[in-house]
Amino acid sequence: MANFESSNCHIFERRRLEGKVALITGGASGIGECTARLFVKHGAKVIIADIQDNLGQAMCEDLNKSEEAISFIQCDVTKESDVQTAVDVAISKYGKLDIMFSNAGIPGNKSNGTVLGADTDYENFRRVFDVNVFGAFLCGKHAARVMMPAKKGSIIFTSSLCSVTSGFVPHAYCASKHAVVGLTKNLGVELGEFGIRVNCISPFGVATPMMLNNLGCGKQKVEEYVCEIANLKEAVLEVNDIAEAALYLGSDESKYISGINLVIDGGYSTTNIALKVGKKKMFP
Repeated sequence: MANFESSNCHIFERRRLEGKVALITGGASGIGECTARLFVKHGAKVIIADIQDNLGQAMCEDLNKSEEAISFIQCDVTKESDVQTAVDVAISKYGKLDIMFSNAGIPGNKSNGTVLGADTDYENFRRVFDVNVFGAFLCGKHAARVMMPAKKGSIIFTSSLCSVTSGFVPHAYCASKHAVVGLTKNLGVELGEFGIRVNCISPFGVATPMMLNNLGCGKQKVEEYVCEIANLKEAVLEVNDIAEAALYLGSDESKYISGINLVIDGGYSTTNIALKVGKKKMFP
């Protein structure tokens, strides 16, 4: 029994990405930063690609104290040359790319989410799709370029809860995240022939810098708001929960998982409270 317990401890303490190389866009803050740190902890060599130079460099200084486990490259995902260069850097530095985590995204203009609101402005719509959809496509394209000859790899996209629910976010953002799910499934079909898995993660509200800025309040207030509207109580969704999902999808533990939209929402998207609310109003 003692030997069994010792063996189990060894399993749970192992580094799940040992020897793997990962590229994370939008990796300098929020979900991307947390995922980069977790990937390094589990043995991966990580390249973070972001437009936030200062944050990216600061992460490298923080995590490279004992060994060079992480590096930063300036990258605007709307520019194909930037994405291509980021992938080429991974190949020239490490000889391969095992994981592409296409995480960069923007919410677009703040608005009330109506069809007549600011988010329906063409320039805003185009910008949101350029980053969230075209940027994701470029990440998938250039990851596939180097993964196909290797006959393996994991491509992960960040979508959103709004890819499976409707009515509470601006139209540009909602449409872009639906598109990311469609891209995930289509790429998964094409690239499966080459042993490449393609999945996406759709989080519920999590207190990232982007969300804090969008709502104009602090982390505690955002978490209180999310907990109030959540279906699953007694738990708080944190960025590390999303990072753990990316770790699973990037690791060999998910070797036969492809084409899924992993929704991390505590059951929110399965819940319709209209009957409950209506009954309280009609039959107090």
